[in-house]
Amino acid sequence: MRRLFGAVVMALALFVSRAGAETYPSRAITVIVPFAAGGPSDAMMRILAEHMKRTLGQPVLVENVTGAGGSIGVGRAVRSKPDGYTVSFGHLGTHVANGAVYRLGYDLVADLEPVVLLPSNPMIIVSRSNVPANSLTEFLAWLKSQPNPASAGTAGNGSGSHIAGLYLQQITGIKLQFVPYRGTGPAMNDLVGGQIDLIVDQTSNAINQVRAGMIRAYAVTDSKRLDTAPEIPTTDEAGLAGFHMTLWSGLWLPKGASQEIVTTLNAAAVAALNDADVQNQLKNLGLQMPGPDQRTPEALGAVQKAEIGKWWPMIRAAGVVPE
Repeated sequence: MRRLFGAVVMALALFVSRAGAETYPSRAITVIVPFAAGGPSDAMMRILAEHMKRTLGQPVLVENVTGAGGSIGVGRAVRSKPDGYTVSFGHLGTHVANGAVYRLGYDLVADLEPVVLLPSNPMIIVSRSNVPANSLTEFLAWLKSQPNPASAGTAGNGSGSHIAGLYLQQITGIKLQFVPYRGTGPAMNDLVGGQIDLIVDQTSNAINQVRAGMIRAYAVTDSKRLDTAPEIPTTDEAGLAGFHMTLWSGLWLPKGASQEIVTTLNAAAVAALNDADVQNQLKNLGLQMPGPDQRTPEALGAVQKAEIGKWWPMIRAAGVVPE
């Protein structure tokens, strides 16, 4: 009887041990996108999630958690268990600029574990279609000639479009009147409708309106032209040398996630980025793929730290405060 009891205890212990060491992932993974559904970030993550679920063998769900420039969604991810089932999606705005704008209850570097650097989105300088300018040089001259600052739409204080607008002011000396929106979607609607003058926007959000002739494009803020829109010059070519800004994105886990989990998620994301169909979908959005050597946790961590060093001084000097 004692032997039977001992065997039962050992079997139960082995079962509990195996259950506790179950292979990751064993259930659905949630990626928190801190922006509204339907925007460029949401679209990118949903494309990647569709492929990642095949690699991981579990659903990859996208949850949109908006508010405070994306800091609410990032905060929810930071405070989640570091078990790999809650992932933070974000970009230059949420994982760099917000640290200079908001009093966050977390540290964007110390409290997050980088997973993978995702495709980047060069910005594009666009105006309403009836602005009397056919080139970037003419557009900048028009902006300088206005008796009052031109209105520039943004997705809110500290957003990529806001940082790009501040950068444009710094480089050119032109003053702009920033008009904050809840996202670049509604800002773009007002630009198309002629309610505001310009946006320095994500290419993926603006390119379809440019192609339809609803707004006017002057330059992309990168050192090379877009493969999907080669007719649009770079800022260097258009007369604004050095005005470079790319809205890169990435995935992070709460600090404390195991190296095994980081490696598993990274491999699934890289497999998605290597897929030809996924690449075509992302390129059609105007996104640029990171090089193979850049698709690592280390690369994302290095980019994030470098961007903090570049943008925080400018944001703070401009006195940007939460809305």
